[in-house]
Amino acid sequence: MNATTILIFDFLLGYALGSIPFGLLLTKYAGLGDVRQIGSGNIGATNVLRTGNKALAAATLACDMLKGTAAVLIAARFMHYEWPFSAGLGSMIAGLGAFIGHIFPVWLKFKGGKGVATFLGVLLGLVWQAALAAAAVWIIVAVLSRYSSLSALAATAASPVILYFLGYPPVAVLFLIIAVIVWWKHSENISRLISGKESKIGSKKKA
Repeated sequence: MNATTILIFDFLLGYALGSIPFGLLLTKYAGLGDVRQIGSGNIGATNVLRTGNKALAAATLACDMLKGTAAVLIAARFMHYEWPFSAGLGSMIAGLGAFIGHIFPVWLKFKGGKGVATFLGVLLGLVWQAALAAAAVWIIVAVLSRYSSLSALAATAASPVILYFLGYPPVAVLFLIIAVIVWWKHSENISRLISGKESKIGSKKKA
């Protein structure tokens, strides 16, 4: 199997894991109905929180993160016949696949989440120090502003810079691409932030 084929498998592995809609599955299992019918209609943890079940929102956040981490680690460990053949690139491709799978899951007609938790999980698998720094940015902005969307925008924007200064330029390029996609997915949130109409964390209004 040549390098290109292995990298395609890496991407498909990541996509398969990333496309698992944990927010939807967990809320249905808990008897809370279809999370797409409340709030923003998103399947991510922020919208699951609007059900009022904080534990379920935390579980969704953890699962959406860990599927990104799992994609990276599985690709690094098992998808390369001559370890560490293309391990770095393969893990990055698998991580990108997981991120894309979360945003565009085939099971939900390609209508998924906004990718923030999966972004953090992929970053955790690739460069854990950068993941901690990005999480710190998210927490600080969330505490100061109480806007989940603003926190996500700040954390994703900071991640390529953090990675570059930590000495991971190729990973920084990947996360620059991911950041652009996250910002695109948050275009409506950005408009509401500018107009002062964005919902704050814990609100049951659309966000």
